[in-house]
Amino acid sequence: MTAFIKALLFVVVAEMGDKTQLLAMALASKYMVKDVLWGVFIATILNHALAVWVGNYLSALIPMDYIKIAAAISFLIFGLWTVRGDKVDKEDEKKTKFGPIITVAIAFFIAEMGDKTQLMTIAISAQYQQPIHILMGTTVGMMVADGIGIIGGAWMCKHIPEVYIKWVAGIIFMIFGTLTLYGVLKESLLTPIYIATYFIIVGVLVYLIGVKFAYHGQMKRANCKNDATQKLEEN
Repeated sequence: MTAFIKALLFVVVAEMGDKTQLLAMALASKYMVKDVLWGVFIATILNHALAVWVGNYLSALIPMDYIKIAAAISFLIFGLWTVRGDKVDKEDEKKTKFGPIITVAIAFFIAEMGDKTQLMTIAISAQYQQPIHILMGTTVGMMVADGIGIIGGAWMCKHIPEVYIKWVAGIIFMIFGTLTLYGVLKESLLTPIYIATYFIIVGVLVYLIGVKFAYHGQMKRANCKNDATQKLEEN
């Protein structure tokens, strides 16, 4: 049950403001909400089942301490990735010859390949040998986050700046990564000098990635508000 809850919460946090959530919001402006949700569900099951399989395979080959260190580093990377932001490429939003559900599933599956939620699913699967619980947790987490993005898109675009969502989510990930490292590293590395150096490096990276090289204005507020409001009214 711990693996399920951890996977669910981490994915919800990771997906808030992520490229795939932005994509789901964009697709919801073109298709009915239920079709987008079904497409996201199908793509998530397939994508995260692959990620869980990869994570369990790694856990059989690599010592657990190394996996925990790798997971901690990955959480830090996820945090930096989140504060940097994502942008939705126009290619992700193009329609195909398939119906709306298949179109959404294909677009979402491709967008999710190599995304931080997929990579985090691999990391969690490597820590916990509970593939069913992790798959259920990550799938539910994706549906919750993307459901919020689709159904509550109009309200969020109107009241909550995207940058705030990203910074809160990014900081949460970096806190989890730091705590995981603290629990794994040897005491000889937990001296004030090393700790201070660590926070200085993290602070510099946060500034460079989250401020200097961050993506801004991925979705125009007016368009997001109008499209999402119109689609919600139609449903």
